[in-house]
Amino acid sequence: MRRFWIVLMLLAGVTLAGCSSSKFKTYRGPEVTRIYVFKDQRTMYLMHNNEVLKTYGIELGFNPIGHKQFEGDGKTPEGRYFIDRRNPNSNFHLSVGISYPNPYDRAFAHDQGKSPGGDIFIHGRPGDVGKAERDWTAGCISVTDKEIEDIYAMVRDGTEILIYP
Repeated sequence: MRRFWIVLMLLAGVTLAGCSSSKFKTYRGPEVTRIYVFKDQRTMYLMHNNEVLKTYGIELGFNPIGHKQFEGDGKTPEGRYFIDRRNPNSNFHLSVGISYPNPYDRAFAHDQGKSPGGDIFIHGRPGDVGKAERDWTAGCISVTDKEIEDIYAMVRDGTEILIYP
């Protein structure tokens, strides 16, 4: 009878462990050395040197053509930036920060008497954005919640991100 209860407890433990779903995954693969974003193709690549590790379809700012210059312009930045922070409590499931604005972005906006904006992230989707929505963010790069879980685990702070038109 004792064996029966031990087997039952082990089965219950395995079953319950399979039910837990955490947004925090672990990654033990090759290092992501660079991220490429091609806005016109709505595609993002996580790279290990010259090898593509993952490819994602993306959504951009609501006014996606051109480089982000000012707060509220709805554009996604273009150029060379870095992943500089992460937010496990994001309103968009999870997010990793992009180092926009850089000194050039700040200087340009200042010369125009405007704010360059900020808080640009790669993030998941809010519950009210359906799959049919396209380019809805305020300037960020959006992927599915499952995809941002993978990205959050794979990409480290300091990773270079190159965003092309």
